[in-house]
Parts: sequence; C-alpha cells; structure tokens
Amino acid sequence: MVCADHLADVARAHRAVEPLHSHLYFAPEQDEHLSALGLRPGRMCYFAGRAAPMGAVGPGLVTATFYNFAPGVVARHVPRCWTLAGPDQVVAARASAARASLTRLLGPRSADAPEVAELAALLREACAVLTPEGRPIYAGTAELPWPEEPLLVVWHGATLLREHRGDGHVASLLRHGLPGLEALVSHTVTGRGFTEAAARATRGWSEPEWTAACAGLTERGLLTDGGLTDAGRALRAGIEAETDELSAAPWQHLGPERTARVVALGKQLSARLVAAGAYPAGTFAAR
Repeated sequence: MVCADHLADVARAHRAVEPLHSHLYFAPEQDEHLSALGLRPGRMCYFAGRAAPMGAVGPGLVTATFYNFAPGVVARHVPRCWTLAGPDQVVAARASAARASLTRLLGPRSADAPEVAELAALLREACAVLTPEGRPIYAGTAELPWPEEPLLVVWHGATLLREHRGDGHVASLLRHGLPGLEALVSHTVTGRGFTEAAARATRGWSEPEWTAACAGLTERGLLTDGGLTDAGRALRAGIEAETDELSAAPWQHLGPERTARVVALGKQLSARLVAAGAYPAGTFAAR
C-alpha cells in the first residue's frame, strides 16, 4: 500500500510528464512522417504508431489494449496499415515525428537545453524499475532501444511511463466493471478529460451507442442528468487512486526530491508545449 502523500506525488508526476508523450497524437508531424510511408492520415497513423511496438497486431488486440475505441473504427485501419508499412518503419517514423514536434513546440535550442538533459536522465532512471507483467503496450515499447538524443530520451521515457500507467489503468477499470465505452463516458463527465464532442469524434462511437452507455451507467446508479452521482464520483476517484498506486514504482525509486524535480521540469516543458498550441482548442474540458 502506498501512502496518500506519495500517491499525490505520483499523480503530480504523471500530469507533469504525460503531455511530453501525448502531444504527438495532435501534432501534424505524426501524420506527415507516417503518411510518408503510405499510411492514411488521421486514425490509421494513430493506431499504427501506437501499436507498432507490439508488432503487426490485428484489430482485436488493438481494440483490447487501447480499450475505449469502437471496434469497427479500429477494424477499418488495422491490419490494413501493416500492408502499407511495417511496424519497424512506423516505429522509426514516429520517433522522427516526435523529434520534429518537440523541436517545433519547445524551440530549436531544446535539443541542447540543460533542463531537457536533466529530465532525460531522471526519466530514464525512473523507468529502470518498470516491469512488463500484464502490461502489453508498455512491454512492446520497452523492447525498443533507448534513443541517444536527450530530447528523444525524454519522449521515450514519457511514453514508457504513460503506457505502463495506461495498462494499469485498464486493469483497474476492468476490476471495477467499467468496459471501454462506459469508462470513456464516465471520465468525460468528470470534466477532466476529453470534451464529449472530442471523445465521440476520436473514439468512433455512434450516438445510439453513446446513449446506451449513458443509460447503462444511469441504471447502475453512477450517472444522472446532472453528471456523476456520489457513487459515480467515488468509483472514478477509486479507479484513479488505484491507477496511481499501480504506477507508483518509478517515483518511489526516485524518491521525493528527485520526483519533485521531475514535476518541476516536466511542468515547465509541458507548459511550453501547451502555450505553443500543442492541443487543439475544445479537445479537453480542462488541462
């Protein structure tokens, strides 16, 4: 069991570092570099880019591990993507896209910035204690070699931490009985993630499917017309706390002082990303 104070540090570290990974999903560089291989811009580039470390996987595995996408949307792009570009090509192109997007958003001198080098070293040390059991997306990503450039070390470290945490989050959602669409709807209602419009546009669920999920959550006493019920809020809070506990190992390994330094450096760089327009307006309810 991780103490409450340390769980707060885990959550702060995640929020500080995660944009250094997730910004790429909204960056034009991802479509530019992956479509140059022959992939179609948009969802195909996203599915292929994130799944490529696991190999030429099929739509069932992508749907299962990504968790909250409509299966039909995944099946329209996977496995066709692998007929256009192999996983190794996609992995290399994605790294190039990350380098280009971070350089654009953080500035051309970011590659040699001391704060980038310091954060790179801290994240690599934090990732040293991560383990792959039960974490398929993380496990695939962890088999990739570490880059040499500090800027890409930051991105790769942030990616490993994000996927490790995400795999743990899926385990918690399953334990608490929230399938993918209900998890997406209930998180959207908290006002802390995607707006409903962005969630529905990116995840591919139809209006009847979304309405049915809302009805199911209402029947379970988790949702009302005004938002989550007390039980719904308690459920979401418990899932987030369990997710923090399942992703605490790297920050316990670093200890409070070095974790605080990761938070400070990560917040500084992430704020620069956001200020430079990394996320389209209307995507998130709060960030």
